[in-house]
Amino acid sequence: MSVETTGKILKELANARRGVLVPGAFNALSAKVIADLGFEAIYITGAGVTNMHLGLPDMGFMGLAEIAEQTTRIRDAVELPLLVDADTGFGNAVNVRHTVRTLERAGADCIQLEDQVSPKRCGHFTGKAVISADEMTGKIKAAVDARRSEDFLIMARTDARAIDGFDAAVERAQQYAEAGADILFVEALENADEVRRLPSHLSAPLLMNMVIGGKTPIATSDQLTEYGYGLVLYANAALQSAVAGMQRALTVLRDERHLNEDPALVAPFKERQRLVGKALIDELEKRYT
Repeated sequence: MSVETTGKILKELANARRGVLVPGAFNALSAKVIADLGFEAIYITGAGVTNMHLGLPDMGFMGLAEIAEQTTRIRDAVELPLLVDADTGFGNAVNVRHTVRTLERAGADCIQLEDQVSPKRCGHFTGKAVISADEMTGKIKAAVDARRSEDFLIMARTDARAIDGFDAAVERAQQYAEAGADILFVEALENADEVRRLPSHLSAPLLMNMVIGGKTPIATSDQLTEYGYGLVLYANAALQSAVAGMQRALTVLRDERHLNEDPALVAPFKERQRLVGKALIDELEKRYT
């Protein structure tokens, strides 16, 4: 499946406004699990890459090289549409041009750009600040001009809700759509009424971010479809469940001094080999050796 094809699929998913669930991946294996379970698209999470590969909080430590490397590996591993977290674009509008070219070449179908001051931080942390709307629209225009394929999408995220309130965030999102953003993402809405009302204010396709334990109340994908959202992001559900699983299994190992192949604690050996495609490698070995 070509990048162009996956880009077209992603555009159709966003425009269908049917609350498509998009889990986040932080490496190739997590992406394979997501694809294996039948999800329709994958988000490559900056927080996940930062947490899992650097062991640091989501506070601007990830660079373009780290997210591009994971994008390349994940694109090789799966054939689903890929939305990639590009944080603030790693600099000014000119840097954004380079970011778009790099991530499109790596296999992204969409990049997310946000309007935070650099170094950014998780959208559900306190202490955020945003750049001017004019500066952000310049970044969006640079991103639009930089893409090689018309099927490559630009998703614009605003964090203004936490600083200036709901109405200001809506106003910014509208400006970003007018600058050329294909998908809009208003981060960290703080109550169910805001989640319900947002789609009535904006005509472009919308993504809603469901952060487990974050500031936005969790709504079902059916509810969000009814409200008019195209995509429903669970950026770090896989990450948080992986951490919980490691803690459970390793606690048993520490306390009991051994660990059996208990499917309640660990993925069976055969299942792990299935997910990473060992049967295909075995077949290729026979074919070529």
